[in-house]
Amino acid sequence: MKASEIRAKWLKFFESKGHTIEPSAPLVPHNDPSLLWINAGMAPLKPYFDGRVVPENPRIANSQKCIRTNDIENVGKTRRHHTFFEMLGNFSIGEYFKEEAITWAWEFLTSPEWIGFDPNRLSVTVYPEDTEAFEMWNKKIGLPEERIYKLEENFWDIGEGPCGPCTEIFYDRGDKYGDLSDPECWPGGENERFLEVWNLVFSQFNHNKDGSYTPLPNKNIDTGAGLERFASILQDVDSNFDTDLFQPIIQKTAQLAGVTYKQNEEHDVALKVIADHIRTVAFSVGDGVLPSNEGRGYVIRRLLRRAVRYGKVLGMDKPFLYTLTPIVGDVMGIYYPEVVEKREFIEKVIRIEEERFHETLSDGLAILAEMVDKARNEGSRVISGPDAFKLYDTYGFPFDLTEDFAAEKGMTVDRAGFDQAMQEQRDRAREARKETDSMKVQGGPLADFTVKSEFVGYTDLVTAAKVIAVVHENQFVDLVGTGETCQVILDQTPFYAESGGQVSDHGYITAGDTVLKVEDVGKAPHGQHVHTVIVEAGVLRKGDTVQATVTQDMREDIIKNHTATHLLHKALKEVLGEHVNQAGSLVAPERLRFDFSHFGSISAEELQEIEQRVNAQIWKSIEVEISLKPIAEAKTMGAMALFGEKYGDIVRVVQVGGYSLELCGGCHVRNTSQIGLFKIVSESGIGSGVRRIEATTGRNGYQYLDGQLQLLRDAASLLKSNIGDVPKRIDGLFAQLKEVSRENESLKAKLGGIEAGSLTDQAKTVDGVTVLAAQVSAGDMESLRNIVDQMKTKLGSAVIVLGSAAEDKVNLVAAVTPDLVSKGYHAGKLIKEVAARCGGSGGGRPDMAQAGGKDASKLQEALQSVEQLVAAK
Repeated sequence: MKASEIRAKWLKFFESKGHTIEPSAPLVPHNDPSLLWINAGMAPLKPYFDGRVVPENPRIANSQKCIRTNDIENVGKTRRHHTFFEMLGNFSIGEYFKEEAITWAWEFLTSPEWIGFDPNRLSVTVYPEDTEAFEMWNKKIGLPEERIYKLEENFWDIGEGPCGPCTEIFYDRGDKYGDLSDPECWPGGENERFLEVWNLVFSQFNHNKDGSYTPLPNKNIDTGAGLERFASILQDVDSNFDTDLFQPIIQKTAQLAGVTYKQNEEHDVALKVIADHIRTVAFSVGDGVLPSNEGRGYVIRRLLRRAVRYGKVLGMDKPFLYTLTPIVGDVMGIYYPEVVEKREFIEKVIRIEEERFHETLSDGLAILAEMVDKARNEGSRVISGPDAFKLYDTYGFPFDLTEDFAAEKGMTVDRAGFDQAMQEQRDRAREARKETDSMKVQGGPLADFTVKSEFVGYTDLVTAAKVIAVVHENQFVDLVGTGETCQVILDQTPFYAESGGQVSDHGYITAGDTVLKVEDVGKAPHGQHVHTVIVEAGVLRKGDTVQATVTQDMREDIIKNHTATHLLHKALKEVLGEHVNQAGSLVAPERLRFDFSHFGSISAEELQEIEQRVNAQIWKSIEVEISLKPIAEAKTMGAMALFGEKYGDIVRVVQVGGYSLELCGGCHVRNTSQIGLFKIVSESGIGSGVRRIEATTGRNGYQYLDGQLQLLRDAASLLKSNIGDVPKRIDGLFAQLKEVSRENESLKAKLGGIEAGSLTDQAKTVDGVTVLAAQVSAGDMESLRNIVDQMKTKLGSAVIVLGSAAEDKVNLVAAVTPDLVSKGYHAGKLIKEVAARCGGSGGGRPDMAQAGGKDASKLQEALQSVEQLVAAK
């Protein structure tokens, strides 16, 4: 059975059981600098489990792409370790529980209509105290007791938050994969025979801060099954790498390298690593995670470079990974169309990164050569562990390559020190994960508040409303007095709650003498708008009839900026390419900020073109049409959905004529002419592959332009010219400055020549070597070098050290003529000793070196030491 069929059957089966099929979410990391894993099945559903969001359907199923990189060194060396894998999952948010989860799992696995496993090959493990699960497997399913194993570790717990017992289902692959006489050959043991295919987690307790456990009011189901494992069993192959998920990539790589799979173990490991890593890199880049030196980008860069390193094992010394992107699309595109739709962009990013790494390899080898010299100079034949780890961690230089290079030089690498540095990094990452990994504890006064509240702010900025809930100090209350801050829910409200990048409205809620200032608006777990207010006057009571009024000027500025972001998004795609996608936004009254994926810089001409295109749509006075559509119809229309956003069955479509079409829940102008003007204020890179544009519109745009014009007026006044002549006047000043600089350099050269003429008499002979050590008046390093060059010509054969002092700063330059270099004299080593005597440091080549010092009072003493240093040589 093909892997694509298995995935389709999973989704179809759970859809028949009333589950909503969630699309695979993009790869989203924890706040963990080492990024040990991304999106493991349930992660995109966390807001449902911790009560922040209530799903429309408590039954959910999905096939989720996941990344895990905490055991990267095992990839390619075992049958099932991967950095990228698919987790098939089914979930219940407070609805069905153990009976349904176990019964459906058995039905899916054993029914010929679905997977069709032989029931006699299945075994399970359960938590010893979970008698309910044991009885379910034994009595309801009919599994013999000898195939139900009780294991203490069958309890899913990641710290504070929901947790509970779990049951794992194992498939017996037969005698070929293990002998039952082996004490480890049983479900849960270390063996290849019994393969875990499914883990059912029964989330029924809350792990409290004090370490105690209490039953959850709503019990949840969270299950995960590996698609790759299913495929290896159903395709009857030795490992996951032999399935149709990997073989096309492996065979293509083998063809490129001119090798044959399963003929050379070292080559096989390399082929598997490359196949695994290209899947991870291709999907990550497609989701906007681009190679960089920090965060998730660092993990992708590391994986890509590791794959390149294994390419070298296969004899490939040129970029090749990017050519595998279409194969990944052929294998995975049926369910993940983004890896096909963004193929050209993914290829470009990978190719550029490969080319850069080939350059980095050269740089790394140069740095490694310096490390070897350093170790030898210190009398050691070992490259230190921290140095090797720095090469690995900072430059992506593989440890085995460091070992190979060291061995060629007759040296070794401190593996223990390297491992210690690696472990310290892992420990830091583990601590970081502990802080971010656990789910929030269920609870809070609004978690179970389900009374409806309607948002009317798309059309009305003032409305009468009734207070249906008041929360003060995290508790429901009936009244709040003057000076207090509290949260208020109305039966209907014109106040927009912050979401989708658009900030919340501000304004007032009033009732007679009672005045509430609205400072923030968010959303409760069940979707109601929660107003954070300060009671400025009077007393607020639950049940009061009030008037809610949005600050109109603020809202009008916000909607101009929001519609402008839609126009900007489209203009970016037109000018830079369809690969551009929103990566974040802020829509505030005074400005807008738009983050987007783009691998490369943006020229001034491109920026101007983008701005012009947005303004062209504004000045065309285009009607902005907003409608509610079934999501399938909206996508058929071509509406742009933000990747990773969750949408219901009915979506809000914002259409700006024939130019822009997006799904959006925010507030917008009725006609583009209301925006007035659009002005880009800044453009910058905020990370590898992510750019940011900040802009302003309307009156704020006018104020910005007026401020820029005033700066130009001030500049014209200082230059004593009119505004139109400012560029010409600046060019004239630069020309004058250049001429003055040229004259200054000419004069310094003449003075240097004069000074050089007077230095010849100061040269001395030390053990048959001409030595010149003197202080000169030339202040900067370049002038010193010029005088040294002149003295080399005059003296012919010499060791020269010249120094100058200015404002307690010392400059030193040393030179050794070629004939003396051949005798072992070294300018770099000499200048290092001299500089140290006046509180400085430096170095350089054998023939020329320079240094700086901090103590000008010691310059003469330092120069006097030159003769002794030469004599010592």
